[in-house]
Amino acid sequence: MVEIGHFALVLAFALALVQTVVPLVGARAGNERMMAVGGPTAITGFALTALSFAALVSAYAGSDFSVVNVWENSHSLQPMIYKITGSWGNHEGSMLLWVLILTFFGALVAAFGSNLPATLKANVLAVQGSIGTAFFLFILTTSNPFARLSPAPVEGRDLNPILQDLGLAIHPPLLYLGYVGFSICFSFSVAALIDGRIDAAWARWVRPWTLVAWIFLTGGIAMGSYWAYYELGWGGFWFWDPVENASFMPWLAGTALLHSAIVMEKRSALKIWTLLLAILTFSLSLLGTFLVRSGVLTSVHAFATDPSRGVFILCILLFFIGGSLALFALRAASLTAGGLFQPISREGALVLNNLFLTTAAATVLVGTLYPLGLEALTGDKISVGAPFFNLTFGLLMLPLLLLVPFGPLLAWKRGDILAAAQRLMAAFGAALLAAIVTLVFIDGSSALAALGAGLSFWLIMGALTDLAAKSGFGSVTFPIMLRRFAGLPRSVFGTALAHAGLGITLIGIVGTLGFGSEHILTMRPQETVEIAGRVVHFDGLMPMKGPNYSEDRARFELIGANGQVTGEISSAKRFYPARQMPTTESGIKTIGFNQLYISLGDEAADGSVVVRIWWKPLVTLIWLGGVVMMAGGTVSLADRRLRVGAPAKRKAKTVPAGSLS
Repeated sequence: MVEIGHFALVLAFALALVQTVVPLVGARAGNERMMAVGGPTAITGFALTALSFAALVSAYAGSDFSVVNVWENSHSLQPMIYKITGSWGNHEGSMLLWVLILTFFGALVAAFGSNLPATLKANVLAVQGSIGTAFFLFILTTSNPFARLSPAPVEGRDLNPILQDLGLAIHPPLLYLGYVGFSICFSFSVAALIDGRIDAAWARWVRPWTLVAWIFLTGGIAMGSYWAYYELGWGGFWFWDPVENASFMPWLAGTALLHSAIVMEKRSALKIWTLLLAILTFSLSLLGTFLVRSGVLTSVHAFATDPSRGVFILCILLFFIGGSLALFALRAASLTAGGLFQPISREGALVLNNLFLTTAAATVLVGTLYPLGLEALTGDKISVGAPFFNLTFGLLMLPLLLLVPFGPLLAWKRGDILAAAQRLMAAFGAALLAAIVTLVFIDGSSALAALGAGLSFWLIMGALTDLAAKSGFGSVTFPIMLRRFAGLPRSVFGTALAHAGLGITLIGIVGTLGFGSEHILTMRPQETVEIAGRVVHFDGLMPMKGPNYSEDRARFELIGANGQVTGEISSAKRFYPARQMPTTESGIKTIGFNQLYISLGDEAADGSVVVRIWWKPLVTLIWLGGVVMMAGGTVSLADRRLRVGAPAKRKAKTVPAGSLS
């Protein structure tokens, strides 16, 4: 099975070469038969890549330690779920998953792109095939997941313990679906530049694919944040780690691309800007791949430390980013910019939104790469930490969040800012009330928390205001308003959900950072401590045995006002003998939207244990907001006007002969 998987990978590489060359040559020569080769080649390439990935998963499930990759990242005592997720919990396997998703998206274009012009479809599949060719070659030459060991070891070295978690079953696939999903937008953009024109079919296809990639990337970032929060035992949800930034930058650029694509679809404007954003978004995805796998970063998220791999990916990066930007520079002058509009309009608001988002992405890029560049040039090592990102990113986000509710309320082409402001008076009142309540009743010394609370309600109420205004609230009777509300396009509901989700996430951030509590202390069995009005009783430590680890598990009890136990929390220190590696397993008790978080430190000779206890108000809203944003994107995608592909032409009704007089 392993040899079949390896051979299928080689065949997939060969087909990617065919997919790159034949349709592209056919498009240039106007040969329809050559252009048609791209579709079946893309589908077959995906099938072969899926077979190869299935072979790797099979090797992991069967603990085939004759495969180097399995030996390095698995163990016969691992639970089956972690054996399977271990297949992508390493560099080689994750790259195979990367190309599997890449070929999957190419196969979708081949299968559902029948309404695309033949030349555009051929060029898109050729560009997608060229990306596949580069990464198949990278895997086969530097990162072969099927390399053998002889003789085969009796036992494996085990998967990295911090990756033995259900969050890792979800996080990488979601993240890659987002990362790689933007490759389709990139391929459409380069195909449009090759043709030298942008037509209606191009516009209809780019926005849905952007939306799909954005949904998955949002979920991947949220899942990764929650995994780091509960698995690493540090109690934080975002560290501005360079690899975290590597996924956040494409999200910012992809959000800008999504808004730009809206303008292009509705008003046939911002065509050149949309093209450039599509190139930059996938370029940032490739940059993220380079940062994670090149060895230039040391991070819990980083996979590889082999410089040769980094050089190879850097060459891929330079080829695709440099080549696409050079093609853009050559073709941009010949492309039409699209329709005109007034600065005060929905188009103008979306352009302003894009400027803030791309500037924020550039700020994060500079903060991430500056230490690497300085070390390469001078040898000096510095770190750019949270204070820099919080200040620069926060200052850029403040005006953007203030402007978000105005965009949907402005008319296309020429808007009325005063009318939009009048409609938003109720949202402004709710935001002001939230800020005042925060200052007066919660924390009078935290002006930033009050500002954050006000902005949160501003975003949520602004989204509701948009729905109310489009339904005719206050200007028509209630039954008519309900009918209008039910008849609103799904994209309107999706926009409102996405903006409200952003507000919900902001509430969670404000609550956690502004009003949380933390205690670090040494506790002995049967001692109690009070935090945020809650009494925590330490019951003691118990040694326990897992399938491939041993642990000391601490049991804590929550004591109510009447002295009764109202809940239990378990936290542990684990040790994995195969890896000789300890981990901290945090204990979390969710109370409404709040969480009590307990992490264990070292145990002293007298039986006392260092304990860190956090009270995190509203922390779950951080990730609930991400889920709401994903739901908004999904609802928008379900809008019949945004279904992938151009609408098919209706057949003309046949009229019986002689029926016309």
